[in-house]
Amino acid sequence: MSTEADRFAEIYTATYEQILGYAMRRCDSPEDAADIVAETYATAWRRVDRLPGGDEARLWLYGVARNTLANHRRGQIRRQQRSAELNVDIADLYARTPEHTVELGAIAQAFRGLGDDDRELLSLVAWEGLGHAQIAKVLGISRNAVRIRLHRARKRFSRALERAGVTAHHLVMESA
Repeated sequence: MSTEADRFAEIYTATYEQILGYAMRRCDSPEDAADIVAETYATAWRRVDRLPGGDEARLWLYGVARNTLANHRRGQIRRQQRSAELNVDIADLYARTPEHTVELGAIAQAFRGLGDDDRELLSLVAWEGLGHAQIAKVLGISRNAVRIRLHRARKRFSRALERAGVTAHHLVMESA
C-alpha cells in the first residue's frame, strides 16, 4: 500500500513535463513558469486527499495551474501581451523566408488580438492536445459549452486572420 507521499510523487513524475510546458507557453519568462509550476504542485500537495488518480490528475493539475496563473497575472502591473513569446517561438521554428516570417508574425498578432478566453480555449486544443471532455474538466464547464465556445473562438480567430490577410488555404499550403 502506497502512502500519500508515494502517490503524489508518482503523479508529479507523470505530469511534471506537461504542467511545465503548460506554464512555459503562458508565461513571459522561465522564472514565472517555474513559480507557477511550484505553486501548482504545492497546491496539489496541500490537497493530495482530493487529487484524482490516473489521467484525471493531469486535468485537475491543468485546472490548478490555470487558476495559479490567473492569480499570478492579477498580482502583476499591466504587462505585455501573454503571447509575445509565441511570435518568437513560431518564427524560430517555422521561418524559412522573410515573407514566411512576416506571415507568422501576422498570425501571432491575430492570436494575441483575441480575448483571453478564446486564446485559452485554442491553446488547450493546439498546445495541450486536449479534447472537449478534457477541456470541460480543466475549465469547469460542460462539454457542450466547450464545443460552442471553441466554435466561436475558431470563428473569431479565422476572421482575425482574414483581416490580417492570412487565409486558411494559404496556411495549409505553407505547412504542407
